[in-house]
Amino acid sequence: MSRPIVEVKNLKQYFPIKEGLFKTTPLKAVDDVSFYINPGETLGLVGESGCGKTTVGRSLLQLYKPTGGEVYYDGEKLDAKNMLTHRKNMQIVFQDPYSSLNPRMTVSDIIGEPLDIHKLCPTKQDRKDKIHELMELVGLNSEHANRYAHEFSGGQRQRIGIARALAVDPQFIVCDEPVSALDVSIQAQIINTFEDLQQKLGIAYLFIAHDLLVVRHISNRIAVMYLGRIVETASSDEINDHPLHPYTVSLMSAVPIPDPKVERNRHRVVLEGDVPSPLHMPSGCTFRTRCRYATDKCAAECPQLTDRGDGHQVACWNV
Repeated sequence: MSRPIVEVKNLKQYFPIKEGLFKTTPLKAVDDVSFYINPGETLGLVGESGCGKTTVGRSLLQLYKPTGGEVYYDGEKLDAKNMLTHRKNMQIVFQDPYSSLNPRMTVSDIIGEPLDIHKLCPTKQDRKDKIHELMELVGLNSEHANRYAHEFSGGQRQRIGIARALAVDPQFIVCDEPVSALDVSIQAQIINTFEDLQQKLGIAYLFIAHDLLVVRHISNRIAVMYLGRIVETASSDEINDHPLHPYTVSLMSAVPIPDPKVERNRHRVVLEGDVPSPLHMPSGCTFRTRCRYATDKCAAECPQLTDRGDGHQVACWNV
């Protein structure tokens, strides 16, 4: 196997939160997260809102300076010295296509800005041709290059964001919930666009979402997050057919099945209690306060990801 295009080791992202006049408590948005993504592969990152998925993506790209851990791109450790060199290889598509595009810029300027920053087009005609090529690639009419973002629908705006990310020919893209703000019918179109681009260009994705149906469709492997930690990771089919961690089991049981008979008769796993505050997380396993299988060991020691065969990793004492 070729080496991973992206590898994350023990990534931590803590934000200091003031409690009172003199006390500062670290909010552990991401706590000791490790994973890898192979060239041309899609890793889906799923979990409840607020579990740290977006922070992982932004810390990976150094948009937030990580509190700890290491990130490698194509075997080279990223730091302040070489990040600018690798910046064009690693791009992001943001969640909200309404706020991530400058309303004062035309589509041509939005897509052309990365080309200008990295000096990729020597002449104005080259720049214009490249912009039109990118628009056609993501399913937009190149004749609309001089329009503004507000003149487009949500799905079209997201395609503009995708074209902007593709402008510098990246090998890896963080997709930060790119379809959650769109209608269901438009979501399918954008997902198909991502898949077509991956087949044509060989791009690797970190696909962040909370919709398991979407992630299961597009991902080769899936990592499940809970309160800043990855609790399970395996192939998409394995997570779907044989979830092991109690949290993953509950997530999978909430996914609707388009067969009324099966849907009526299947067992639903409903979690009890509320998600603990990330400022004051429970000792040991952070999921234990909502887990029916929790023991004294769960309260005393936090489980680490361990391989249960065929790359299926789980962080649980009772599996």
